[in-house]
Amino acid sequence: MTAAPDDAAIAAVLMDLAHRRGAGASFCPSEAARALSGDWRPLMPEVRRVAAGLPLVATQRGQPVDPRTVRGPIRLRLQPLGP
Repeated sequence: MTAAPDDAAIAAVLMDLAHRRGAGASFCPSEAARALSGDWRPLMPEVRRVAAGLPLVATQRGQPVDPRTVRGPIRLRLQPLGP
């Protein structure tokens, strides 16, 4: 049995995905979970929790949401720069 990834590993994968997609493009947090573990579903609450503390915007149906509390599918993207 392998150890669960720590917050730093989760954050690194989330930010890598966000930067590879670029400004304005989004991704599903399950992509990060899948990159971290073959058994990715149990990681989803941790991925969402870590995402909430990063410079990412979580959206559901195009509206900003709190990734820690919203239910259902969400998308993540980099926070826009500037004012």
